Amino acid sequence: MLSEQVYAHLRDAIMRGDYAPGEALKPQDLAREQGVSLAVVREALVRVVGEGLADRLPNRGFAVPAFSDRRWQEITEARRTVEPVVLRLSVERGDVDWEARVRAAHHRLARTEPYAPGEGEYYSAAWSEAHRAFHRTLLEGCGNAVLLDTFDRMWAASELARRWSSRRTPGRDAVAEHRGLEEAALNRDADTAAERLVRHLTLTAAALEG
Repeated sequence: MLSEQVYAHLRDAIMRGDYAPGEALKPQDLAREQGVSLAVVREALVRVVGEGLADRLPNRGFAVPAFSDRRWQEITEARRTVEPVVLRLSVERGDVDWEARVRAAHHRLARTEPYAPGEGEYYSAAWSEAHRAFHRTLLEGCGNAVLLDTFDRMWAASELARRWSSRRTPGRDAVAEHRGLEEAALNRDADTAAERLVRHLTLTAAALEG
């Protein structure tokens, strides 16, 4: 239970932006702050590393990943390869119930405030969940559980990069991007929907370059 509590605290702190990209995560400091043993902290850190929210560095302990980490571009490449294909299938196969779910998911996303007092400098938990639900719902019309599992894994792996990107591109009109995705999907325009999704993913990755 102690390890679970420390893990949850550490994960939330990284997601909120309490630790800067590349910042060290010192087990001794965390143990003192949380009032637990080093063994408990190390167990929690290993879980955070497993989720891609921290790196285990040889002879240097643990640290939050850096902006320049190659993994973010690799995840984006994978998403740009897989998700437009799944979206095309979804547009072709989705039924009326799928259309209704897409519209409802977009409505929820559009009506959820991106930022919330007390939740740090990144997107709020409510907005992040609405965002995930909208993107997943767009793809659910494909009817392929294996492809949707692949989406779930890639989404989880890219959550931290997505939050960083939002702070580096304050002028980006994500509202218009999501509206465009909804419109193309519901108009059954698979080509436009796929093109807009690729651009959406590319803009997120580009914010972490340089």
